Amino acid sequence: MPNRRHFLTGAAAMGGITLLPYRLTAASHAGHDSFASATGAVVITPVSHASFVMETPMGVVYVDPVGGADLYEGMPVPDLILITHEHGDHYNAETLAGVMGDSTQMITNPAVYDMLSADMQTRASSMGNGDAAAANGVQVEAIPAYNTTEGRENFHPQGRDNGYVVTVDGLRIYISGDTEDIPEMRALENIDIAFVCMNLPFTMDAGAAASAVTEFAPTYVYPYHYRGRDNGTQDPAEFAAMLEGDIEAKMGAWYG
Repeated sequence: MPNRRHFLTGAAAMGGITLLPYRLTAASHAGHDSFASATGAVVITPVSHASFVMETPMGVVYVDPVGGADLYEGMPVPDLILITHEHGDHYNAETLAGVMGDSTQMITNPAVYDMLSADMQTRASSMGNGDAAAANGVQVEAIPAYNTTEGRENFHPQGRDNGYVVTVDGLRIYISGDTEDIPEMRALENIDIAFVCMNLPFTMDAGAAASAVTEFAPTYVYPYHYRGRDNGTQDPAEFAAMLEGDIEAKMGAWYG
């Protein structure tokens, strides 16, 4: 795996992103969780399936926004959008256009960057596995996300898609994207909050996810992206019951 690390600072980072000091607004959706951070709180609102919003003292981050801008009505405008990969439940150009503000910036994997319009590309940075960037107190590391099971490698081939580790205001937050139980996930350290996918045949089952999460031992974990094809939907409560140690599972309202 390449290990190109680009720790940029100030206005040059992430394509010129400026994350502004932020406080949770009264307009934020219900069903959020608040986690104490160094200077305030990181507030997480599940939206749907693999999409969620993080409101932080350093700015507002949307992850894989899809489903139309109406889903984000009442949410604060994002300072930063993270996109893991090109599949329609993670990337939708119309939704992006509908939620972006005048100063919103994006980080995407290289494949999605190449799909963006020329205008969108001026507001985006492409990061591959092993890349990293930092701006105004927020660090983003691109973590591999891929399939390993024979016959499923084409869903998410190694080296194409991203997970992310976001470090903001003292909290380290892991976003798996679409992946199986891979060594790079098990090797994660000092994760406070994790979002871990589980559905078949596209990612992994609840047992594999629980085994990996038990090894890297985040403080909190959100099972997400758990509806699959045919009989591939995973039970988040079953996943939570298989965790070992002091990991607390958070049950977001991903599917209404």
